[in-house]
Amino acid sequence: MRYTFSTKLATAAVAPGKTVYAILFAICFSHFLNDMLQAVIVSSYPLLKTKFALSFAQIGLITFCFQLAASLLQPFIGFYTDKNPFPFSFVWGMCFTMAGIILLAFAFHYVMILAAVTFIGIGSSIFHPEASRVAYLASGGKRGLAQSIFQLGGNAGTSLGPLLVALLVMPKGQRYILWFVIAALIAIAILSQVASWYKNYLEASMLSPSKTLDFKTGLSKRKTRFSIIILLVLIFSKYFYMTSITTYFTFYLIHKFNITPEESQFHLFLFLGAIATGTLLGGPIGDRFGRKIVIWISILGIAPFTLLLPYCNLFWTSCLIVVIGVILASAFSAILVFAQELVPGKVGMISGLFFGFAFGIAGIASALLGQLADHSGIGFVYKICSFFPLIGIAAIFLPDLKKTSRVT
Repeated sequence: MRYTFSTKLATAAVAPGKTVYAILFAICFSHFLNDMLQAVIVSSYPLLKTKFALSFAQIGLITFCFQLAASLLQPFIGFYTDKNPFPFSFVWGMCFTMAGIILLAFAFHYVMILAAVTFIGIGSSIFHPEASRVAYLASGGKRGLAQSIFQLGGNAGTSLGPLLVALLVMPKGQRYILWFVIAALIAIAILSQVASWYKNYLEASMLSPSKTLDFKTGLSKRKTRFSIIILLVLIFSKYFYMTSITTYFTFYLIHKFNITPEESQFHLFLFLGAIATGTLLGGPIGDRFGRKIVIWISILGIAPFTLLLPYCNLFWTSCLIVVIGVILASAFSAILVFAQELVPGKVGMISGLFFGFAFGIAGIASALLGQLADHSGIGFVYKICSFFPLIGIAAIFLPDLKKTSRVT
């Protein structure tokens, strides 16, 4: 019965203009669980910092190891699966993530923490390229909407992670991280079903997924490469600033406003919840009005708010962080789909490159900001990072894409 249902979905997905919402929501929920598990790392920092007497530099190194493992493999996995699709790869990726969660729960040495987050990073690097491709295939041409739904799951999971850690782990201790193994098992079950659909899609279409619903841009190779570089610069701007929030915002609030770790987790939840809320806006708006305008507004548009943030009291800090999150959220989906359209037929490679670059920048930023916080203070970090969104002015150099021909 399951095979028959999957085959019907695959047949519908091959027909032009058909959006397979069942698969989009399944991959969205899987992304939710995957990124919720990743969020356990950052959310556990106050607990780990106290238990293991860690410096900010050591906290930064933990994020660096996770992000490095999550970034290096992704472009290679995407490049390989463009030519050799491996439908069940993200199931194996989730197994790596689950192993990392178990190791993190029982870690009794700093090196074990680094090993645990590296396992979680490897799982992430396997999950994202193929999961993004499934969203692309199920989009029925509504690529911005599909990527927004996919990203919504990830951002919602990232926002819920700190809240669950605050409720389940912080009051009781490190071992209670084991509760999150349940989420990994649920994700494995769902991804197995999605992988079956993906396999049946390939069999039904008799085409490489990279040859479906593509179009030519009419740009020269030089202009295409330049545009990809501009998009990566914008990713650098977005994720350098975002890392300052996701990794160090709780410490900043505790230091500046003398609030408890649990209260600081709530404020981090506000930001990540705003990210989840704003994510769904960027894709559909980009489909309708063009992705360039979304990219322009979502990065450069937060600059006035980031510049104000270091000088506000707790109430206005909470308000600004929500505004920043909502506006910033729409950037990644628009950037990723823009890049996929720049390089038709390379969905996996482009997805892996951009997810990997984003994770890599976040890791490097975390390590550098940790060093800066140790030497100059956590408040100084936010004064410096407030200027990074100004890099968004580079979006002016992006071309206006025009679809010139369809490839079927």
